[in-house]
Amino acid sequence: MSQTRIPCLMMRGGTSKGAYFLAEDLPAPGPVRDQVLLAVMGSPDAKQIDGIGGANSLTSKVAIIQTSIRPDADVDYLFGQVQVDQSQVDYGQNCGNILAGVGPYAIERGLVDPQDGVTAVRIFMQNTGQIAVISVNTPDRVVNYVGDARIDGVPGTSAQLIVEFEDIAGSSCGALLPTGNAVDRINGIEVTCIDNGMPVVLIRANDVGRSGYESPEQLDADIELKTALESIRLQAGLLMNLGDVTDRTVPKMSLIAPPRDGGAICTRTFIPHRCHASIGVFGAVSVATGCAIQHSVVSGLAHVADGEQLQLSVEHPSGEFTVELRLKDGKPAGCGLLRTARLIFDGNVCIPRAIWDNKGN
Repeated sequence: MSQTRIPCLMMRGGTSKGAYFLAEDLPAPGPVRDQVLLAVMGSPDAKQIDGIGGANSLTSKVAIIQTSIRPDADVDYLFGQVQVDQSQVDYGQNCGNILAGVGPYAIERGLVDPQDGVTAVRIFMQNTGQIAVISVNTPDRVVNYVGDARIDGVPGTSAQLIVEFEDIAGSSCGALLPTGNAVDRINGIEVTCIDNGMPVVLIRANDVGRSGYESPEQLDADIELKTALESIRLQAGLLMNLGDVTDRTVPKMSLIAPPRDGGAICTRTFIPHRCHASIGVFGAVSVATGCAIQHSVVSGLAHVADGEQLQLSVEHPSGEFTVELRLKDGKPAGCGLLRTARLIFDGNVCIPRAIWDNKGN
């Protein structure tokens, strides 16, 4: 047989879609595993015509999951961002959307015993070393995907998933404000470099001559803006302890503007070279956190109530993303999110046996 069959679930997690694997069903970490994942998605190819990727960074994602040996976790989760048109898999970040599917996946694959009603799945996020707890709807000890929860960027409704995090500040960069400053100046532009689960560079849209309310299509066609943002991103990567980020998908770049629809802040986020149709989970957490930091580039634009239990609505092109932010002494101490997920297929994904023969390894 010329093809290698690999057990796989495809799931929508939040506003992303990806292939979910047991670690034992893939090669050991290294170049062969990366070649397998590239072949699964059909990369590098702008259309990903020879794989299951959807020709978009939001649909070219992978979750690798295994039973955890940690006393505080049920499963370990490694996220891989498979580049669409490059031969690269980036493990240097979390994905909170794909994370939303890890709880249901762990139950579907028998890694966690379901409870009658709601099952809490404790997940160790290997990319950044933090713990998340997902509460999964499991009536009669079976994962239920049907419900009335709605999230912007996904049609219809689904069963809600409650995702809770403890302290995720500095998960990739080592500190909430990795430069040590609430504001830095790069190329004459004021920016806030922040990492509360995702490295993000916040920039006031009007500081780069834009409104911040443009459509993703308008911004994707704005070559002058994208060139300016990439110059800032490359310099910010060094300042944020991420090194040379030329070939990486972090930090994300987020243009911010005053809210228009009753939220806390309006965003247009690049991931990092295309404008996101919505906003990523951890990206939204970092933006919301920026709203609560005094003297950041966001603080003068954001609408934020007083208190240490904040519910912040981050507006994006497809709607809004609400982050529940917990503060202690004015500093982030944890957050909670509502997400949904859905199982799309359960079967085998096939790749050329020349890339990997799982019978011989």
